[in-house]
Amino acid sequence: MLISLAKKFVQTIDLITEILGKGVAWLTLLIVLLTFSIVVLRYGFNLGWIGMQESVLYFHGLVFMLGAGYTLKHDGHVRVDIFYQQYSAKQKAWLNLFGSLFLLLPVCIFIFFISVNYVISSWQIMEQSPEAGGLPLVYLNKSLILLLAVTLTLQGVAEILRNVMVLLQGPAELVEADNLQGNLQGMLHDNQTGNSHDVEEIK
Repeated sequence: MLISLAKKFVQTIDLITEILGKGVAWLTLLIVLLTFSIVVLRYGFNLGWIGMQESVLYFHGLVFMLGAGYTLKHDGHVRVDIFYQQYSAKQKAWLNLFGSLFLLLPVCIFIFFISVNYVISSWQIMEQSPEAGGLPLVYLNKSLILLLAVTLTLQGVAEILRNVMVLLQGPAELVEADNLQGNLQGMLHDNQTGNSHDVEEIK
Protein backbone atom coordinates (compact mmCIF):
# COMPACT_ATOMS: atom_id res chain seq x y z
CA MET A 1 0.00 0.00 0.00
CA LEU A 2 2.70 2.46 1.03
CA ILE A 3 4.87 1.42 -1.92
CA SER A 4 2.03 2.02 -4.38
CA LEU A 5 1.33 5.44 -2.85
CA ALA A 6 5.02 6.30 -3.05
CA LYS A 7 5.13 5.25 -6.71
CA LYS A 8 2.11 7.42 -7.51
CA PHE A 9 3.65 10.38 -5.70
CA VAL A 10 6.96 9.95 -7.53
CA GLN A 11 5.18 9.63 -10.89
CA THR A 12 3.12 12.77 -10.19
CA ILE A 13 6.13 14.86 -9.16
CA ASP A 14 8.14 13.53 -12.11
CA LEU A 15 5.35 14.51 -14.49
CA ILE A 16 5.12 18.03 -13.06
CA THR A 17 8.89 18.39 -13.18
CA GLU A 18 9.04 17.18 -16.79
CA ILE A 19 6.32 19.59 -17.93
CA LEU A 20 7.90 22.50 -16.05
CA GLY A 21 11.42 21.72 -17.22
CA LYS A 22 10.52 21.27 -20.88
CA GLY A 23 8.34 24.38 -20.74
CA VAL A 24 11.04 26.70 -19.40
CA ALA A 25 13.58 25.14 -21.79
CA TRP A 26 11.82 26.97 -24.63
CA LEU A 27 12.68 30.24 -22.90
CA THR A 28 16.32 29.69 -23.83
CA LEU A 29 15.36 30.19 -27.47
CA LEU A 30 13.52 33.37 -26.52
CA ILE A 31 16.59 34.57 -24.60
CA VAL A 32 18.77 34.07 -27.68
CA LEU A 33 16.32 35.92 -29.92
CA LEU A 34 15.93 38.78 -27.45
CA THR A 35 19.68 39.11 -26.95
CA PHE A 36 20.25 39.10 -30.71
CA SER A 37 17.56 41.77 -31.16
CA ILE A 38 19.02 43.93 -28.39
CA VAL A 39 22.49 43.82 -29.95
CA VAL A 40 21.20 44.57 -33.47
CA LEU A 41 19.02 47.45 -32.27
CA ARG A 42 21.76 48.86 -30.07
CA TYR A 43 24.68 48.74 -32.48
CA GLY A 44 22.79 48.80 -35.78
CA PHE A 45 20.15 51.45 -35.10
CA ASN A 46 21.34 53.07 -31.86
CA LEU A 47 18.12 52.01 -30.12
CA GLY A 48 17.64 50.41 -26.75
CA TRP A 49 15.00 49.77 -24.11
CA ILE A 50 15.81 48.98 -20.49
CA GLY A 51 12.69 46.85 -20.15
CA MET A 52 13.76 44.69 -23.08
CA GLN A 53 17.21 44.19 -21.58
CA GLU A 54 15.77 43.35 -18.16
CA SER A 55 13.41 40.81 -19.70
CA VAL A 56 16.45 38.71 -20.65
CA LEU A 57 17.45 38.61 -16.98
CA TYR A 58 13.91 37.63 -15.99
CA PHE A 59 13.78 34.76 -18.48
CA HIS A 60 17.27 33.69 -17.47
CA GLY A 61 16.11 33.50 -13.86
CA LEU A 62 13.03 31.48 -14.87
CA VAL A 63 15.15 28.93 -16.72
CA PHE A 64 17.59 28.36 -13.88
CA MET A 65 15.18 28.59 -10.94
CA LEU A 66 12.35 26.50 -12.39
CA GLY A 67 14.65 24.14 -14.30
CA ALA A 68 16.64 23.04 -11.23
CA GLY A 69 14.18 20.27 -10.36
CA TYR A 70 14.25 18.96 -13.94
CA THR A 71 18.05 18.90 -13.84
CA LEU A 72 17.96 17.01 -10.53
CA LYS A 73 15.52 14.46 -11.94
CA HIS A 74 17.85 13.74 -14.85
CA ASP A 75 20.97 13.75 -12.63
CA GLY A 76 22.37 16.68 -14.57
CA HIS A 77 23.94 18.64 -11.73
CA VAL A 78 27.71 18.65 -11.37
CA ARG A 79 28.89 15.56 -9.53
CA VAL A 80 32.44 14.87 -8.34
CA ASP A 81 32.33 11.46 -9.99
CA ILE A 82 35.37 9.56 -8.74
CA PHE A 83 33.84 6.35 -7.43
CA TYR A 84 30.14 6.75 -8.26
CA GLN A 85 30.24 5.07 -11.67
CA GLN A 86 31.75 1.93 -10.15
CA TYR A 87 29.01 1.58 -7.54
CA SER A 88 26.16 -0.91 -7.83
CA ALA A 89 22.59 0.32 -8.15
CA LYS A 90 21.95 -0.10 -4.43
CA GLN A 91 25.18 1.64 -3.47
CA LYS A 92 24.21 4.55 -5.68
CA ALA A 93 20.76 4.56 -4.07
CA TRP A 94 22.31 4.75 -0.58
CA LEU A 95 24.60 7.61 -1.62
CA ASN A 96 21.80 9.53 -3.33
CA LEU A 97 19.50 8.93 -0.36
CA PHE A 98 21.94 10.34 2.19
CA GLY A 99 22.85 13.22 -0.12
CA SER A 100 19.21 14.18 -0.55
CA LEU A 101 18.37 13.84 3.16
CA PHE A 102 21.37 15.59 4.65
CA LEU A 103 22.42 18.03 1.91
CA LEU A 104 19.66 18.77 -0.61
CA LEU A 105 16.62 19.09 1.66
CA PRO A 106 18.34 21.13 4.42
CA VAL A 107 19.70 23.58 1.83
CA CYS A 108 16.28 23.93 0.16
CA ILE A 109 14.54 24.48 3.50
CA PHE A 110 17.20 27.03 4.50
CA ILE A 111 16.81 28.92 1.20
CA PHE A 112 13.03 29.00 1.61
CA PHE A 113 12.94 30.34 5.17
CA ILE A 114 15.82 32.78 4.72
CA SER A 115 14.08 34.26 1.65
CA VAL A 116 10.45 34.48 2.85
CA ASN A 117 10.71 37.93 4.47
CA TYR A 118 12.82 39.18 1.57
CA VAL A 119 10.12 38.19 -0.93
CA ILE A 120 7.21 39.37 1.26
CA SER A 121 8.82 42.80 1.64
CA SER A 122 9.12 43.06 -2.12
CA TRP A 123 5.45 42.13 -2.57
CA GLN A 124 4.31 44.63 0.07
CA ILE A 125 5.74 47.54 -1.89
CA MET A 126 5.16 45.96 -5.32
CA GLU A 127 8.84 46.51 -5.99
CA GLN A 128 9.72 47.86 -9.40
CA SER A 129 12.90 48.30 -11.36
CA PRO A 130 15.00 51.26 -10.16
CA GLU A 131 15.87 52.00 -13.78
CA ALA A 132 13.73 54.37 -15.85
CA GLY A 133 11.72 52.28 -18.29
CA GLY A 134 12.50 49.08 -16.41
CA LEU A 135 10.03 46.31 -15.70
CA PRO A 136 7.72 46.83 -12.68
CA LEU A 137 7.91 43.13 -11.79
CA VAL A 138 10.84 42.82 -9.42
CA TYR A 139 8.60 41.24 -6.77
CA LEU A 140 7.69 38.46 -9.19
CA ASN A 141 11.32 37.91 -10.09
CA LYS A 142 12.26 37.57 -6.42
CA SER A 143 9.42 35.08 -5.92
CA LEU A 144 11.37 32.67 -8.09
CA ILE A 145 13.65 32.06 -5.11
CA LEU A 146 10.76 30.48 -3.20
CA LEU A 147 9.63 28.53 -6.26
CA LEU A 148 13.16 27.17 -6.62
CA ALA A 149 13.11 25.92 -3.03
CA VAL A 150 9.62 24.38 -3.39
CA THR A 151 10.14 22.63 -6.73
CA LEU A 152 13.60 21.39 -5.77
CA THR A 153 12.27 20.10 -2.44
CA LEU A 154 9.41 18.23 -4.13
CA GLN A 155 11.74 16.62 -6.64
CA GLY A 156 14.17 15.88 -3.83
CA VAL A 157 11.45 14.02 -1.91
CA ALA A 158 10.60 12.12 -5.09
CA GLU A 159 14.26 11.13 -5.47
CA ILE A 160 14.37 9.99 -1.84
CA LEU A 161 11.33 7.77 -2.36
CA ARG A 162 12.76 6.46 -5.63
CA ASN A 163 16.00 5.46 -3.92
CA VAL A 164 14.12 3.87 -1.02
CA MET A 165 12.14 1.78 -3.50
CA VAL A 166 15.38 0.70 -5.20
CA LEU A 167 16.72 -0.41 -1.82
CA LEU A 168 13.53 -2.26 -0.93
CA GLN A 169 12.58 -3.74 -4.29
CA GLY A 170 15.73 -3.58 -6.38
CA PRO A 171 16.40 -1.47 -9.49
CA ALA A 172 13.26 -2.58 -11.39
CA GLU A 173 13.74 0.12 -13.99
CA LEU A 174 17.17 -1.23 -14.87
CA VAL A 175 15.82 -4.77 -15.17
CA GLU A 176 13.02 -3.62 -17.45
CA ALA A 177 15.45 -1.62 -19.56
CA ASP A 178 17.80 -4.60 -19.88
CA ASN A 179 14.89 -6.87 -20.86
CA LEU A 180 13.71 -4.35 -23.44
CA GLN A 181 17.20 -4.02 -24.86
CA GLY A 182 17.53 -7.81 -25.00
CA ASN A 183 14.19 -8.14 -26.78
CA LEU A 184 15.16 -5.49 -29.33
CA GLN A 185 18.49 -7.19 -29.98
CA GLY A 186 16.69 -10.52 -30.40
CA MET A 187 14.26 -8.99 -32.89
CA LEU A 188 17.12 -7.46 -34.87
CA HIS A 189 18.96 -10.77 -34.87
CA ASP A 190 15.85 -12.61 -36.07
CA ASN A 191 15.33 -10.08 -38.84
CA GLN A 192 18.95 -10.36 -39.98
CA THR A 193 18.73 -14.17 -39.95
CA GLY A 194 15.51 -14.10 -41.91
CA ASN A 195 17.00 -11.73 -44.47
CA SER A 196 20.07 -13.95 -44.93
CA HIS A 197 17.80 -17.00 -45.48
CA ASP A 198 15.81 -15.07 -48.06
CA VAL A 199 19.02 -14.15 -49.89
CA GLU A 200 20.16 -17.78 -49.91
CA GLU A 201 16.80 -18.94 -51.28
CA ILE A 202 16.99 -16.34 -54.04
CA LYS A 203 20.47 -17.56 -54.96
